[in-house]
Amino acid sequence: MPSSAPTTSTPWAPLDPQAVVRLLAAASVRWWLSGGVALDRWVGHPIRDRENIDVSVIAADLAELVASLPKGFSAWVPGEDEIVPFADAPEDADLQPVLICDDAKESWVLQVNAEDGAPRAWVYKRDPRLTLPWDRAVLDIDGIPTGSPEVQLVWKALRPRAEDTVDKDAVLPTLSAAAMSFYETALLRIHPHSTWAIHVRSPFAPAKASWNRKKL
Repeated sequence: MPSSAPTTSTPWAPLDPQAVVRLLAAASVRWWLSGGVALDRWVGHPIRDRENIDVSVIAADLAELVASLPKGFSAWVPGEDEIVPFADAPEDADLQPVLICDDAKESWVLQVNAEDGAPRAWVYKRDPRLTLPWDRAVLDIDGIPTGSPEVQLVWKALRPRAEDTVDKDAVLPTLSAAAMSFYETALLRIHPHSTWAIHVRSPFAPAKASWNRKKL
């Protein structure tokens, strides 16, 4: 444990992807880079500066992932008024997110997000109608499991910030036809009120939507 309990003001010193692999080397559960860093790895370069780095894990595997952390790193979760040790959180709590602290440096180094999934498919936590086979939801990019770009964009689509739109605009041109179809279908079915859905459903620019393009 760090010498004093970390807080929301504790500084971030995010690990790089290779360091995340080393940190989680003992974990026997499925985990993957997610969020903005996953998009950076997909396009092959940093899209913009990132304040932190995320990985995701199935909620049922969260405790096992935390237990695999090496000595010198501790896990914490937001409580009602403060951040509390992962081990002290109520069993029925939605542990979201889990923050990993480098105890010696007294800084946050990793955020762990709990997602949903079945043996054969990733399941969108906000709406279980949206699924994707694991081999499409999590990609191997240079040996590191990385969340697919279309899934990361769907997560960001609910309440996109200006910086999320920067990510989207950098990633959309790189998507395959299948990935674009998944992303646009998710906007129409799951997040139809997202500002990002306007170009998909707009009658003034129907050709922009993959589902409305004529097949050659």
